[in-house]
Amino acid sequence: MTTAGPATSTLTGLPALPPLLARGALLSPLKRPRPDADFPRTRLVLPGLRVDLARLAAYERVCGFPTGEDALPVTYPHVLGFPLAMRLMSGRDFPLPLLGLVHTSIAITRYAAMPATAAYELTARIEGLAPHRRGTEATVVTRALADGQPVWESRSTYLARHDTGPRREGPPAPDADPAAPTPLPAHREWRLAGDIGRRYGAASGDRNPIHLHPLTARLFGFPRAIAHGMWTVARCLAEHGTPDAVVVRAEFRAPVLLPGAVTYGAGGGRFELRGDAGRRLHLSGTVGSYPAA
Repeated sequence: MTTAGPATSTLTGLPALPPLLARGALLSPLKRPRPDADFPRTRLVLPGLRVDLARLAAYERVCGFPTGEDALPVTYPHVLGFPLAMRLMSGRDFPLPLLGLVHTSIAITRYAAMPATAAYELTARIEGLAPHRRGTEATVVTRALADGQPVWESRSTYLARHDTGPRREGPPAPDADPAAPTPLPAHREWRLAGDIGRRYGAASGDRNPIHLHPLTARLFGFPRAIAHGMWTVARCLAEHGTPDAVVVRAEFRAPVLLPGAVTYGAGGGRFELRGDAGRRLHLSGTVGSYPAA
């Protein structure tokens, strides 16, 4: 790795995820999260990245996208940039524990179609920390550039739950939001196999133990393995479709247990995933053109 400027680190290759997960797990008990903590200001840069077309095809198959398309699925740059984000979040100077960190939302802007055979520069940085009623939330910004021009950007929020002191009366939890109970028109019911987490983990590289097997999921308080949040977004967008220039926003409301059944609903530029006969909202999101009409 070489350093370019006081706040930019240029990588020579994609970081390997398993060592980052291991490092983050080992450091987690030492972290004392709080919203006013310092956080790493370094921007990571990886130039000249080319897509592994075999891994892309595996991702497309597990998420329901057509295979062999000329352009990348709108969610795939998140997979490409995830190792950079993990390098930042697994470091000693990142104040939130990686173990138990919950992906709570993502906002994606794709400015133009992204050819699968092009070379891209990826960047990732921690934008900041913010108080949350259940702990502290970090925002990670990831970008993809082609020929020096931004073509894709995401903002992901990750929550570290911890004691925030006496609770004040406030809005209810997202999955109990009184504005959310009315389901969108149902379009599909998907029966999810127990190996979805392992298949998505193999395609994306994200082999978090909560997604892989009931035994490892139970270590973190889940009765069974749960689907990756980004798989649920990708699966919904594969069904919904997106224009070349698009803005996507999604909030992860409740985990999807595997195996299981979920209902995909959509209407008016919105999409959602529900379970328990429509009573439990797992995911809600919006799709719109960029720039907005």
